[in-house]
Amino acid sequence: MFDKTKSGGITYTFDTPDTVTAVEFCPLEQFSQLIAYGDCLRVSLGICRFQDEDSEIDGFEFEHLRDFHHGTRVTTIAWSPETSLETLPRQVKFCTAGADSKLRLFSSDLKSEDTVTVMDGHTSYVNDVVFEPTEGQQIASVSDDHTCRVWDLDGLQRACFPLYSPGMSVCWHPDEPAKLMVAEKKGTIRFYDLITHQPIMSLDAGHVTLMSADICFLDPVRIGCIANGNWMMWDSTRSSLPQENRQAHNEGGRNFRWSRVSENLFATTGQNEVKVFHLGHSQVPVSSSLPVTAGGLCWHATLPVCAVGGDGKVHLWMTVI
Repeated sequence: MFDKTKSGGITYTFDTPDTVTAVEFCPLEQFSQLIAYGDCLRVSLGICRFQDEDSEIDGFEFEHLRDFHHGTRVTTIAWSPETSLETLPRQVKFCTAGADSKLRLFSSDLKSEDTVTVMDGHTSYVNDVVFEPTEGQQIASVSDDHTCRVWDLDGLQRACFPLYSPGMSVCWHPDEPAKLMVAEKKGTIRFYDLITHQPIMSLDAGHVTLMSADICFLDPVRIGCIANGNWMMWDSTRSSLPQENRQAHNEGGRNFRWSRVSENLFATTGQNEVKVFHLGHSQVPVSSSLPVTAGGLCWHATLPVCAVGGDGKVHLWMTVI
């Protein structure tokens, strides 16, 4: 069920039916063991248990919960804050983007009651999707169609922001629910006011091909991205230009995600590799190659564990803070 090696931290894996194209831990601390992962046909849910949380576990255990038919390749997954396993009926709620440019909102009691709401409006590939993190009553998505769209849970579009290039990442500000960050492929990161529907601030990565960006959950003035194989870092209170710019991957980067347990820890993926960086150290805590292009990138809500999808596996790295 799992492998354990000493190659840049401790590595675990669990098997999947097909090549994983997206993976996402539940960001809710009380349900941090939940993980969703998708491939070309389905979305699957499981539970990851680590020895750091339960001393009776020998390293790592994985339990598959169930599969949901998807019908098209899953490109990204977002968890709703309405997910709850504490009361009956249990409810898991998450949204996916598919290769058919549609969003799908899934809700399930993990037994017999499942609903799927299809959100149709984007005219090209959807690169990212996110829930409003406090109430979970809105979803934002960005696409190659040069738009960022905001939806309600009935699938109705509530806002549409025109972009100057493909939208690659969208993040709700963790402390200010009326503020949305959108990263564009041509290197601009803008913050939008969801009340006035106006841009309020922008950051400039230069003349690059930006592939992914993220807000630091623990220190939201920190913004990071991966562009042209380099990771870049901003203190958004200081300058619109990045304070740091360093190479991560020789053959270009794909994903950038901040850890949720340390403001100095973040991960990036390249064509066939994963790296974890710590701003306080020159040494790279994790540098690992993969046999296929990494499918997604995410962090555990309460542990320094990052995960990526692979060829019939999900790979997880336990790092040291």
